[in-house]
Amino acid sequence: MKKYLTLAVLAGTLATASFSALSVESLTTSTDTGQLRPAGTVSVSRASNLDDLQDKLAEKAREQGAKGYVVNAAGGDNHMYGTATIYK
Repeated sequence: MKKYLTLAVLAGTLATASFSALSVESLTTSTDTGQLRPAGTVSVSRASNLDDLQDKLAEKAREQGAKGYVVNAAGGDNHMYGTATIYK
């Protein structure tokens, strides 16, 4: 139960984070994609915290030419890991 609560809080935190300085937009849900189409997934590991995880996912999405991404999963204890769907 504690793990699910942690993931729910994590998802809410990631969903509300705003990074306007990045050229890749973190989308709240897949319904926010508008005209964008799914173009694959990216994953990262060994992030030190949620902000670091978000930054690493954004960087990987940017490297693949994405205009936006939606975080699908995130977790971890001492080192965070996560995946995101990228949109072009």
